[in-house]
Amino acid sequence: MRIALDAMGGDYAPEAVVKGALLAVEQLDKDYEILLIGKEEMIYPLLQEYGYTGSGIKVINATQVIEMGEHPTKALTQKPDSSIAVGYGLLKAQKAHAFCSAGNTGAMLVGAMFSVKAVEGILRPSIGGLVPKLDGGFGIMLDVGANADCKPEVLEQFGEIGSIYARYVLDIPNPKVGLMNLGEEEGKGTVNTQAAHQRLKANSTINFIGNIEGRDLFNDKADVIVCDGYTGNIILKMAENIYDILNEKKMHDPFFDKFNYEAVGGSPILGINGNAVIGHGVSTPRAICNMVLQAQKMVASNLSERFRRNISA
Repeated sequence: MRIALDAMGGDYAPEAVVKGALLAVEQLDKDYEILLIGKEEMIYPLLQEYGYTGSGIKVINATQVIEMGEHPTKALTQKPDSSIAVGYGLLKAQKAHAFCSAGNTGAMLVGAMFSVKAVEGILRPSIGGLVPKLDGGFGIMLDVGANADCKPEVLEQFGEIGSIYARYVLDIPNPKVGLMNLGEEEGKGTVNTQAAHQRLKANSTINFIGNIEGRDLFNDKADVIVCDGYTGNIILKMAENIYDILNEKKMHDPFFDKFNYEAVGGSPILGINGNAVIGHGVSTPRAICNMVLQAQKMVASNLSERFRRNISA
């Protein structure tokens, strides 16, 4: 099993990425290999400097880099030998079973849509955000940024996609699906969320428990939180900031420590023909390591194949 990793993606690349790969390879099973994609003249000296002599990391040369501020579609077109383009090329050719990058988020999304593409029947692939739960586990919230506006049928499908991820990656047997809204009552919300509620309620493939409010995010009321990308991104950024504030005030707690982006490493792109994880631009070695380990769980659970089997056009 091969996990491709963009060595040039992120504010602290390639040093942080190479260090993260070294941390990850120590925790992966021996049948997993990390493919470090990037400028080999920069990567090999770092591996040598950090004293790596194992066989679990292989370097794939890519001569170009998509910078954070570049236009995603233009950059992918103009830089076919960029680390992101090469990574998706490996994923499409099934020479890698997952691809991770802390680089340009837009390029990661566009690359997914134009290379491995959406699973047939998926209306809109989404970005999932892992949500810490007070009972010690995690839930999944989607979307958290890929789709700012969502039609009711898209929100309904997020419930299906999230349920598959929760069941097979988070090991929750019968995940509870909740629709993020401004009240628990069925008639609350916008015209869009009211229509989505009815569709989710009628969907027999998921365990829909109704509307949830913001205060239910971290309790055990729902394992899958459905919302549009506009709402989800605001919630995600707010949660990250709570950790930053507590850390600044030197207040630490095991639950709130999970709000740190490093704890999960990245956000999966769900609903595509392959496994892809987007990391935070300021990813540290620990974050890179956890991003790779999250990708490993997705590969081991055969996630993209489960989307193909369980969601039909």
